[in-house]
Amino acid sequence: MKLMKSLYFQILCAVLLGVVVGHFWGQQAVALKPLGDAFIKLIKMMIAPVVFCTIVTGIAGMTDRRSLGRLMSKTLLLFLVLTVVSLIIGLVAVYLFRPGVGMNIDPATLSTAGLSQYTTSAAKLGVVDFFMHIIPETFIGAFDKGEVLPVLFIAVLCGFALSAMGESARPVLEVLESASQMVFRIFGYLMRFAPIGAFGALAFTVGQYGITSLGALAKLIGTLYIACAFFVMVVLGGICRAHGFSLWKLLRYLREEFLVVLGTSSTEPVLPRMMEKLQALGCKKGVVGLVLPTGYSFNLDGTAIYLSLAAVFIAQACNIDLSLGQVLTMLAIMLLSSKGAAGVTGSGFVALASTLTVIHDIPLAGLALLIGIDRFMSEARALTSLASNAVATVVISLSENACDRETLMRTLASGKADTPAEQAWQPTQAATPPHRTH
Repeated sequence: MKLMKSLYFQILCAVLLGVVVGHFWGQQAVALKPLGDAFIKLIKMMIAPVVFCTIVTGIAGMTDRRSLGRLMSKTLLLFLVLTVVSLIIGLVAVYLFRPGVGMNIDPATLSTAGLSQYTTSAAKLGVVDFFMHIIPETFIGAFDKGEVLPVLFIAVLCGFALSAMGESARPVLEVLESASQMVFRIFGYLMRFAPIGAFGALAFTVGQYGITSLGALAKLIGTLYIACAFFVMVVLGGICRAHGFSLWKLLRYLREEFLVVLGTSSTEPVLPRMMEKLQALGCKKGVVGLVLPTGYSFNLDGTAIYLSLAAVFIAQACNIDLSLGQVLTMLAIMLLSSKGAAGVTGSGFVALASTLTVIHDIPLAGLALLIGIDRFMSEARALTSLASNAVATVVISLSENACDRETLMRTLASGKADTPAEQAWQPTQAATPPHRTH
């Protein structure tokens, strides 16, 4: 009976049921797409207020504000290193397994129907446009579309302003603290619909594209999953061991979030819950509020692996030999395009289109080979990026002495979080406020 009430168990059953319904009742399963879309919209509705309240109260509560610059520099440097490693792993995997060799595709015979929406989005991914997009048109406009970076920008400014105001900012901070508890409680209510959302999204995916459609490109999909697994287990696992905690226990602790991401192919629905659960690990609110949302835009390691792997796969399939110079140029462009695609629907595919429109060495029409299976590869991208950002947040917190190691080890050992969202899921328990930092 207790197992039936577990959110993890309910989502797992929903995911399995979605695959079964999508496979055996494909036409009817396609009609279930609104269930997944509605759940994602419900959660995205809460992202802006959660990020804003967490970051503002976190920065305002930081006693050493001079450490903020060091924190951001360290965070961005770690994200840069992880992205470079991800690109290299994708490159090594595609040259090792050679999934495109022997396909002998003539680019002129490929249909480019359906590529226009991706190439149009790719054309807007210039570096200048990306950074200009961080600045909202108006203060309230930052909350309009629920995008993370504009809200992050406004929240940092507000946090510094309230911190400089001293005691006179106390009434505003108290309101924001209460608002933070409110939005996390609302988020806890919305998470009750996670099994329905995961079921609808996965049933649609399998019903629309069909499991049997994976056969022709199974080697490519397998190569991506192997590369992502290597990155998580070896690279992230090594980082965790070096900092004295277990990757496996962290992944187990976040198992419900990973199942939601698996079902929806998106990391956005779990951002508020990730922030809350990382705070429950003992990480300070200010650090979590800055590192995790920034990672959602600047640390898309799953996408980075996909970019280098998919680009060379197209070249292999079309019998195009890339020189070392061409490969290095491609990697440099991908280092930027993987960041610029943040917040764009189908970000991995859009970033790949953006890269191919610039380098010209690989035919853009080759994207047609990937359209039908991109949804099945997006799960690997999202899961890898989520794991990387979770590890990065804990590691940065530990390096800044902003994480209670005793709480971290105890919570990871138990595998359970004591958060307002969990209390909303189990309303018989008394509510307690989220972890606060002053």
